[in-house]
Amino acid sequence: MSPHPDTMPAVAYRTSLPIDDPASLEDLELPVPTPGPHDLLVRVEAVAVNPVDYKVRQNADPGGIPRVLGWDAAGTVVAVGDQVTLFQPGDEVYYAGALDRPGANSRYHTVDERLVGPKPTTLSFTEAAALPLTSLTAWEGLFERLGLRHGALDQTGTLLVTAAAGGVGSIVTQLARTLTGLTVIGTASWPETAHFARRMGAHHVIDHHRPLVQQLVEVAPGGVDHVFSTAGTDRNLAAYAEVLNPFGQIVAIDDLDTLGIGALKAKSLSFHWEFMYTRSMFQTADQNMQHHILTEIARLVDAGLLTTTATQDLGPINAANLREAHRILESGTAIGKTTLTG
Repeated sequence: MSPHPDTMPAVAYRTSLPIDDPASLEDLELPVPTPGPHDLLVRVEAVAVNPVDYKVRQNADPGGIPRVLGWDAAGTVVAVGDQVTLFQPGDEVYYAGALDRPGANSRYHTVDERLVGPKPTTLSFTEAAALPLTSLTAWEGLFERLGLRHGALDQTGTLLVTAAAGGVGSIVTQLARTLTGLTVIGTASWPETAHFARRMGAHHVIDHHRPLVQQLVEVAPGGVDHVFSTAGTDRNLAAYAEVLNPFGQIVAIDDLDTLGIGALKAKSLSFHWEFMYTRSMFQTADQNMQHHILTEIARLVDAGLLTTTATQDLGPINAANLREAHRILESGTAIGKTTLTG
């Protein structure tokens, strides 16, 4: 007897529509996917919503064919492919998956085991679902792109994190505060977000709705060594160039078609992109690094050194609740991560 049914409830979109249109996300019944050789079949217990969800919905029209979104999930493994070695049925897992495969806004989901970590034992599925995409982005950006040494508390300098109360910014802030000796300066624009950024570990918080340079001179008179730019990179690039020390570094994650980086030359500043789907999208030989990163994130959480950034749960995974989650993210007012459970 099959351990799962042949079809499953899922939420998908068929064409790109404004989020206030009821057809922008719909409840559907879809076939349960079959795991490939390296895949896990996961019964999804909770998901989180990210800007990538609404950006795909707005910009990638599937032409009437249902497309399932959702690239942050936690659940239980119910079946495995014949080449799987890291997990077995019954294991509780969390992951962000691959952008070029169906998302996890469904009852069952297949994902390559090399992109999956064991769920932190101290977190609920909901709390765990908030972490994978932002943790992978933050870890890769800090320790692979910027080349910082994790666990090197003797490593001094200053890190600027824009939108430090956002999904990625709040994890960057925690990791930098916990695993490096850097002074962390976060940006936020209203009291609630500034408070959240400080709670995540920012030593200083400045207002990104005001000119950055003078504020940074006041809190970091010795200049800035690293910038993790989660938003406004084009708008803030001249300020970064002014406040960064020679040989400083910027890593950015926002979406820009053009960027005038000539201002970075005089100080030999370096610029990096971070896109956590690069490994899965190009099937790189080191895809399993994401398994190792998520395993380490889970260890840090269970040791009490990192905290989940889940801040509001909208209830069951259905079209109405996902439309509300997309609406919140599109408004730009989210603090931490919005989740759905069950």
